[in-house]
Amino acid sequence: MKTLLYKLFEHSYLDRNESREVLIRMAQGAYNESQITAFITVFLMRSITTDELSGFRDALLELRIPVDLSEYNAIDIVGTGGDNKNTFNISTCACLTVAGAGYNVVKHGNYGSTSVSGASNVIEMHGVKFTRDPDVMKRSLDACNFAYLHAQFFNPALKVVAPVRKALAVRTFFNMLGPLVNPTLPGRQMLGVYNLKLARLYHYLYQQTDIDYTIVNSLDGYDEVSLTGEFKVFCRREERVYSPEELGFSRCTGGDLDGGNTAEEASALFDRVMDGSATQAQTNAVIVNAAFAIRTVCPHQPIDECISIARESLESGKAKQVMKTFVEINS
Repeated sequence: MKTLLYKLFEHSYLDRNESREVLIRMAQGAYNESQITAFITVFLMRSITTDELSGFRDALLELRIPVDLSEYNAIDIVGTGGDNKNTFNISTCACLTVAGAGYNVVKHGNYGSTSVSGASNVIEMHGVKFTRDPDVMKRSLDACNFAYLHAQFFNPALKVVAPVRKALAVRTFFNMLGPLVNPTLPGRQMLGVYNLKLARLYHYLYQQTDIDYTIVNSLDGYDEVSLTGEFKVFCRREERVYSPEELGFSRCTGGDLDGGNTAEEASALFDRVMDGSATQAQTNAVIVNAAFAIRTVCPHQPIDECISIARESLESGKAKQVMKTFVEINS
């Protein structure tokens, strides 16, 4: 680590194999928290390269506890986090909405490190017990089209760095990696990122795979479609900027999407979205993100039809029923 740190301090870059090896050694407990903090801090001061991100991803996928759910051809909907917006759990709500519309969803998530409540926080607060058991996940998918993988259960490196990430409480390269290392290797993904530079980096990486993907970035810095302004969508077929109005939505403000100050407040807001008692801005944010995920699954479906499908799932209570069944199976 000392050698690597000196190399990085001299403004050099790691190649793909060096990046892979350092994360593997990190997961093996070869470094103390101070060394890990110093290493992470370098990447707060400069951009990560494609080789470095690819190498880190290689390590996490190599170390993961694999789960074969390929028969379900599911989608994952996930944001990087780290946008410093403290929004409510939009992607988790969108996952349940997509599942309520009849599409299989396998979400990979974690506790919040830069926000009050990550996906694992809100799901755990509903009594869910995280599991590594693929039979439980299959039973959940069969019953309600939804399964959840708590990241730290499936990747030891993420567990090792969790205290450092929580203590730093700022965006790190692990935010970039989380969406890339779902242990089930889903063939479909919708990814939210906090800036266009990272969106292009993801776009470049995913073009080299056979994954059906959509990458979204709100141009004012949200790692999801926030409807606070224009947003850009990348997929294999196109890059396009949308406005909320052209999709039939009203613009909202950042305050409309705030996730609260405690995990309990975030959980209560999550329930209001599922119950249909949330504000229009909160509901619309979930619907539009779910709609682009549905279009990822059905790429030839017009986006306005995908919006209608997502709206019906949420407003009819189908999404809420997915959560109810999921909790029953996973408690």
